[in-house]
Amino acid sequence: MFRGKVVTGLSGFIFAGAFLLGAVTTPAVAEVSEVKIAMQYGLGHLPVMVMRDKKLVEKHLKEEGLGNTTTKYFQLAGSAAMNDALLSGSVDFTSGGLTGIATLWGASKGRVKALSAVNAFPMYLNTINPKIKSLKDFTPADKIALPAVRVSPQAIVLGMAAQKELGDATKLDSLTVTMNHPDAMAALLSKSGAVNSHLGFSPYQEAELKHPGVHRVFSSYDVMGGPATIVVIGTRQDFYDQNPKTVKAVLAALNDALAFINKDKEGAAKFYIENSGDKSSTYDEVLGLLKNPEIIFSNVPSGTMKFVSFMYERGIVKQKPESWKDLYFPTAYNIKGAN
Repeated sequence: MFRGKVVTGLSGFIFAGAFLLGAVTTPAVAEVSEVKIAMQYGLGHLPVMVMRDKKLVEKHLKEEGLGNTTTKYFQLAGSAAMNDALLSGSVDFTSGGLTGIATLWGASKGRVKALSAVNAFPMYLNTINPKIKSLKDFTPADKIALPAVRVSPQAIVLGMAAQKELGDATKLDSLTVTMNHPDAMAALLSKSGAVNSHLGFSPYQEAELKHPGVHRVFSSYDVMGGPATIVVIGTRQDFYDQNPKTVKAVLAALNDALAFINKDKEGAAKFYIENSGDKSSTYDEVLGLLKNPEIIFSNVPSGTMKFVSFMYERGIVKQKPESWKDLYFPTAYNIKGAN
């Protein structure tokens, strides 16, 4: 079970953020004594679970001469909560959606960025409504759960799909409901009526499809034309500037975690089952996902402009990006294949 603080939602993250950024930029005389890292739910955040439970950040902090620095992990539900926590200084790093970081990048005039990619995962739109075969079949009576309306990767992909299929990126916005993945799966499968569809993430989306009456409407890879980075590690410019050794330690820990997952998929699957708190997946199912070539754990940014250009066109990102590098700190610039 996750051993941190769970936050399900915070309000006013964009408007409050512009003010809060000014409150957390006081020059520091030394690197932080405690590193606060936030993550969300699902298999995509396995690297941060590995960092946490194998104490990889602590290992690299010690190597940087920061052996007395402690770490604290939080589990937050959705991009809005992640963004609010990062802006307020409640956390120093977030493992969350690229689209959430892109939103903050635009709202803060580039003062929030990603340090590294974490993964590229397909996202499935699943439903229990047998009448829904495509987006054209959704009606006002249908409700779609996703981690955060408007700003989550799921919300952006839904808008992109609606633009392609319905000619209007906002057509389905009124049907979306903010809900974390475990709760969304529970609501979907209970047929309570709260939602009848879920644009999700692994392993919840695959677990849903095991149940009779649940079928997939689309995969994000259908919409995006292939893999694109979903989860990134993000931070603020002031923290990046004032804490270079801490940043270096966190990135080294992330790369260690990614190497473990890619080298030892059996061990990584066992680790996830033992440490995630996910009661809906078995070891064999998680191992199957880790061996799925569509699921990629990598620090290489990919498909950045597909997401961000669309978000700018919709007015979600307030600043026009010139390239994918606008969204990342220089820590990602020299990674081969980044885009």
